[in-house]
Amino acid sequence: MKILVTGSAGHLGEALMRGLLDTAHEAVGIDILASPFTAHVGSIADRAFVARAMRGVDAVLHVATLHKPHVATHTKQAFVDTNVTGTLNLLEEAAAAQVGAFVFTSTTSSFGDAMAPPPGAPAVWVDEELKPIPKNIYGATKLAAEDLCGLFHREHGLPCIVLRTSRFFPERDDVKAARERYAPANAQVNELLNRRVDIADVFSAQLCAIERAAQVGFGRYIVSATSPFTRDELQALRDDLPAVVARHVPQYAAEYARRGWAMAPGIDRVYVNSKARDELGWRPRHDFASAIEALCAGADHQSALARQVGVKGYHATTFSEGPYPVA
Repeated sequence: MKILVTGSAGHLGEALMRGLLDTAHEAVGIDILASPFTAHVGSIADRAFVARAMRGVDAVLHVATLHKPHVATHTKQAFVDTNVTGTLNLLEEAAAAQVGAFVFTSTTSSFGDAMAPPPGAPAVWVDEELKPIPKNIYGATKLAAEDLCGLFHREHGLPCIVLRTSRFFPERDDVKAARERYAPANAQVNELLNRRVDIADVFSAQLCAIERAAQVGFGRYIVSATSPFTRDELQALRDDLPAVVARHVPQYAAEYARRGWAMAPGIDRVYVNSKARDELGWRPRHDFASAIEALCAGADHQSALARQVGVKGYHATTFSEGPYPVA
């Protein structure tokens, strides 16, 4: 199978290209930036470039995007050009080429303000039934692109799968208070409880989506590490997270103490991946419990693929206030 990977110079694009090297598939990477994994340099906002790249393609893994870190440095029009027009160009050409599977990488950020409970309220159970309320141009354009995927399935029969992925980047947190309180690894292991996913599991979700696209037709799925929590713990997750975690993964406390790490006092949301596991046959391997097991054994909590891709950054500029400016 010939697979077109958009955004092949980025975090996830490189991970997909690296992962596909170990399969029988032929992977072709495109990006606006040159890289060892980019066969064709150009913009997905350029319809003619997209048409040339789509020749002979059997499946599309569309991950090229402007991200949340670009909200303060790029115009809203730039987000529309890349995230909406670029996706439209890819869908038009994929439909014309009768591509067998179109997998669009969206984001859990599209839920936006729907994930912000008021003070004292329980944490939010974030599954596919939650109605998104985008809070910035990033979320709004990703949600618009999701809807375009649904439209092309209905109008053209193009099998489209939307994967709403949670955090997988290894950069430091953009929130100053979080950077000051937690070491990067500490913060990211904490997030495996509710809002992070290892990039190797995102890769496996993409392969599952290709395999199930024709059967599903169109679907949206949350791709995040499997949380140990249940709905009846949502209030306790806001009030006393360490106590809840200790019930599920009791060995974490000693390992955290040995490393001088801290558990967050509470969380405001839980991403739920059960639909992706049930309907796509996805089997994520990395979660909070597996991370603690690895740390106790003196190993890295990240996958080998995550370590290979490493820290890439989002801007050529270094910002004194954090990894990227916050709008």
